[in-house]
Amino acid sequence: MGWKAKCSSESNNPARCFRIGLNGTDKKRSHRLGKGLWKKMGQPTWDERYDGADYVYGTEPNDFLVSQFGNLPPGRVLCLAEGEGRNAVFLAEHGFAVTAVDQSVVGLAKAERLAAQRGVQIETIVADLADFSIAPRSWEGIVSIFAHTSPTVRRHVHSEVVRGLKQGGAFLLEAYRPEQLEYKTGGPPVVEMMMTLLVLQAELPGLDFEYAQESIRDLHEGKLHAGQGAVVQLLARKP
Repeated sequence: MGWKAKCSSESNNPARCFRIGLNGTDKKRSHRLGKGLWKKMGQPTWDERYDGADYVYGTEPNDFLVSQFGNLPPGRVLCLAEGEGRNAVFLAEHGFAVTAVDQSVVGLAKAERLAAQRGVQIETIVADLADFSIAPRSWEGIVSIFAHTSPTVRRHVHSEVVRGLKQGGAFLLEAYRPEQLEYKTGGPPVVEMMMTLLVLQAELPGLDFEYAQESIRDLHEGKLHAGQGAVVQLLARKP
């Protein structure tokens, strides 16, 4: 697997993102961490977060997606943890058949309204990613923009991504790295939910990394992603 990486010293320690085990009590604990984490830390649920007229991450697409969507093969694209729909609607505007998945009924209702305002159609599925299965060899593209979950759920999702892509299909991801905790400009407030290139390489066997980078960059996505952030960006393809 070929990949370009700009790794910090911290990102060379994948154990930082693998603290919760894969089975037994640890697996159950990790699933609970992903589903109830925001409430346990006094954070609003996603329905509560999206329950307002404004779009908390804005209505414009993620700019990494904008820079890379041309590398997605034409056809069906699955957007994971899509929330209020800004990325799904953008892809639909560019001719893709888009399905948006999120656990928030409120967020996906706003996604459908945004699609209607822009004159496009998207399919929406309300589902918890912990229980979501992706049909094998079904998608030309899968998109994951700041889809942060517990480590066990993330590993499940990434295994489904590899299985779900068609040959030649592409996976496009941007996420926060552990260093983001120092910036406090967005993302979950726990290191276990962050990602690094080394973690992604371990979790996505069977994909060729065509673009992979860790960087500090400015984000201006609504009121919840504002300012410099520590991110990992990935475009990977199923050979």
